[in-house]
Amino acid sequence: MSCSGEIVEKNEQLIQIKSNISQQLKKAKYGVADHSTVEICHWTKKSFRNEGSCYKHKFYGISTHQCMEFSPAGMHCENRCVYCWRPMEFYDSLEMDEQKVAEPKDIMSKLMEERRKLIVGHFGDPSQDKQKIEESLTPSHYAISLSGEPTMYPKLPDLIKYLKSLEATKSIFLVTNGQEPDMIQRLADENALPTQLYLSTNASDYDSFLKINRPKYDDSWQRWNKTLEMLADLDTRTVLRVTLIKDWNDSEEMISGFKSIFEKSNAHFIELKSYMHIGRSTNRLEYENMVEMNDVRKFSEKIVEKSDRFEVMDESEVSRIVVLQNKKRFTERYLTAYA
Repeated sequence: MSCSGEIVEKNEQLIQIKSNISQQLKKAKYGVADHSTVEICHWTKKSFRNEGSCYKHKFYGISTHQCMEFSPAGMHCENRCVYCWRPMEFYDSLEMDEQKVAEPKDIMSKLMEERRKLIVGHFGDPSQDKQKIEESLTPSHYAISLSGEPTMYPKLPDLIKYLKSLEATKSIFLVTNGQEPDMIQRLADENALPTQLYLSTNASDYDSFLKINRPKYDDSWQRWNKTLEMLADLDTRTVLRVTLIKDWNDSEEMISGFKSIFEKSNAHFIELKSYMHIGRSTNRLEYENMVEMNDVRKFSEKIVEKSDRFEVMDESEVSRIVVLQNKKRFTERYLTAYA
């Protein structure tokens, strides 16, 4: 009886996504557990129908149907980015108390069950690939992104090390907005870096950084630059992910600024992708703010013309994205089993 009471008391102390918000997330087909979220993405569902794969498969060899996209900080973020299509209107905190967060193993156990619930309904559709659906129940790739900012989760190093310990794990991608450079340093110090680290890079100068990212920290630009400077020395694959928004950050005047940032980071890859007019971003931006694929290509080509460091590696027209590769810090694009 007392043990049961202690468990209940501990669970009540954990950070929880508010009930009304949780219900809205579940209606939008998210899985929710304590302060964490999981989702079956558009491309995973298309993969079940053998209708294509995510650009991460084309660019890096990631198995789309075995990718688990989740966040340990579902409703926590330091920015309110204008292009974000996630439910950031529900974000209500800039702090995750280490004493009140779930343990990594508990997070994954609960989210795996939530993910399973989201997947099993696909077995009933005769047009879908049953083998892929079965295989998807055991992820081989983890994309730590989704909603919220995962580096706010204070036990992130232990979470990544736990994922690495799972037999089926082949790769882990982590996406950050760069507002927690101390956490990135912890990942490096604690041998917990992901297979590939993404830094969201959507502005070439301070003013556009504030306009696009709408940060909550007064020193947000300094925080982001500190993270940027760390990328050149991190012992893992690094990527700058640029969301191009028409009339916001895609002008020719900004190319020199972006080139300087790209070279400063010495990242292995640069992903230049059009903003997509979906989700909650439609309340803040217009359909016309999407960048045509030809314009993404032209922007990428102008970067390459100005820099002797990067070259065009590949593109995905359906996702309106071009990826550049670092010639001077070359690494093989396709991932093998996690080492």
